[in-house]
Amino acid sequence: MTAVDLLIRGACIDAFDEAGTQIVDGAIAISGNRIQWIGSSAEIDDLFEGKEIINAVGMIAMPGFVDAHVHTAQQFLHGKLSAIRRRGELKSPMWSRYLIPFESGLEPEDVYCSGLAAYASMISSGTTCFLEAGGPYPDEMGRAADEIGIRGRIALSTMDMGDGIPAVSIFSTDEALKRNEELVKRWQRHARVNAWLSLRQIMVNTSELTKGMSALSKQLGTPIHTHLAEGSYEVDYAIKTWGLRPAEYMENIGALHEHIHAAHSVLLSLPELDLYQDRRVSACHCAFNNYTMGAPRVLEMLHRGIRLGFGTDGAATRGSLDMFEVVHAATVGQQAVGGTPYHIDPPITNEQMLAAALRGGAQAARLDRQIGSLEVGKLADLILVQADSYAQFPNYDPRITLAESTVGPNVRTVIIDGRVVMKDRVLLTVDLAAMKERLRHQYGNLMERFERAIA
Repeated sequence: MTAVDLLIRGACIDAFDEAGTQIVDGAIAISGNRIQWIGSSAEIDDLFEGKEIINAVGMIAMPGFVDAHVHTAQQFLHGKLSAIRRRGELKSPMWSRYLIPFESGLEPEDVYCSGLAAYASMISSGTTCFLEAGGPYPDEMGRAADEIGIRGRIALSTMDMGDGIPAVSIFSTDEALKRNEELVKRWQRHARVNAWLSLRQIMVNTSELTKGMSALSKQLGTPIHTHLAEGSYEVDYAIKTWGLRPAEYMENIGALHEHIHAAHSVLLSLPELDLYQDRRVSACHCAFNNYTMGAPRVLEMLHRGIRLGFGTDGAATRGSLDMFEVVHAATVGQQAVGGTPYHIDPPITNEQMLAAALRGGAQAARLDRQIGSLEVGKLADLILVQADSYAQFPNYDPRITLAESTVGPNVRTVIIDGRVVMKDRVLLTVDLAAMKERLRHQYGNLMERFERAIA
């Protein structure tokens, strides 16, 4: 018999691989940080001896999610913007009026604690990898991600111009490029947590910076996380400033290419979709927020084979970091904008959207050869989901259960890089008591600083 580090037995396995593999009474053998074997539980006793064994009877094993666009530093804004909206005082655009001013008042320890809170929330709902949009003190995000055990790509909020943007949040063009390069190099050898380059948005990035970051991405072989075609204000700005739509502008200056990861990508023209497809740009559909900005072309992106991840957009604008809920919202949203108007029911099923989110998230992270499906040789990033709650019973088909009935709290156990980081809904890596105590003392100060910044 072969000794392995971890055996999972008795699970209903949905691998989400190209073959559509499902095993009713399945087992998984994990050695180090990789999947060594997948098969029937009846076979495993004769093949492997595990240092640790998880009895997963009554659970579904599936790949973990990639949250392809999240703002770690905004975690403690949870609920605040909704309270401002309730008072009838919320104004647009939120990113410049509220989100950046909040980030500008954070201290390094605030970002570290925000990271612990955000990544714990992600893990507890089945996310095993995240793509940070770019925020302050990214090294503190990395410290939190390293300690809690999640896989991720951190990034620095990068702006070199902008009316009304707090001075502390703006760098010179040369400094912005230097800081981004240093960040990528500091984290390039970490096994789980690396850094990407970042451009906040075309309204706060000079063409010189955008072209410089584009050249740097090719030099380092590192993606650039940015916001693109997010709202009408951005389209209007691009047309007024350059006579081009956002993606057309990026193409015009030679900055639209395979290293671009473009969050939101809501207001795209057909020629811009062509550019995304031709230049192999990846995008991210944030279903909680995108439908407030337009009619996202999710179905067209999937049909064209554009690499499309799904993301929560962080806790500030809609509190949940539950990717199951994101997938549910995306399915309903595409029925509304791409199905019902054309008398199509459904234009995409729940199961198809879930599979697209898992596959697209791995592609957006540039990790599709490593994660996104359960296959021998891939990284052991997987989750065990209960399948017998009142809302899920009876479990006629595991994929239908996952796609239609499962939500974050149904996730019982999470394994990242071969390590059990949550078991029976208990986080095993970090004691969050110190973080919660710091927040209890600092929350009032955080909100006071925020209120002054937006006054």
